[in-house]
Amino acid sequence: MPKPKEPPPPYQGRIIRVAAETVTLPNGEVTRLDVVRHPGASAVVPVKDDGTVLLIHQFRHAAGGYLYEVPAGTLAEGESPDACAMREVEEETGYRAGRLVRLGSIVTAPGFCDEQIHLYLATRLEQSRQSLDHDEVLTVVEMSLDEAMAKVHDNTIRDAKSIAALVLASERIKGQPVISDK
Repeated sequence: MPKPKEPPPPYQGRIIRVAAETVTLPNGEVTRLDVVRHPGASAVVPVKDDGTVLLIHQFRHAAGGYLYEVPAGTLAEGESPDACAMREVEEETGYRAGRLVRLGSIVTAPGFCDEQIHLYLATRLEQSRQSLDHDEVLTVVEMSLDEAMAKVHDNTIRDAKSIAALVLASERIKGQPVISDK
């Protein structure tokens, strides 16, 4: 009987780590799974006092072009999701949030990845200074919340975290119950 193949060595990138892991499933079956380990992220729907939503139109190589998104970023080591949200909204939009409301969290691709994104609504925005990383190619786009939601429904906004964050922010702003992340 041939010896089972050893899993490939894990890959360690700038943000993610990929590994083949042997796991015992709840039904007792043992299998090998490819798993992407990610430190997590925060995503923010920034809303100005007049109700204008700040989105970014960002180049995404893996997606093949530009996407409309809410500001978001990866948690730095030891950084809280709240601090990451505050940092990212300012770095990407050039506005500092005076108030941050947690909307919940999502898992992006639970079949192979452990990434969790914490979602926020940012209000009481004050003009600050944009501070983009060298690999961020984006412009800030302002629109009404209704226009942003129309772009979700017509598939102009296709980014999953942005769709989830905009839907939850819209519900919060319009007084609808927001899904708990418990």
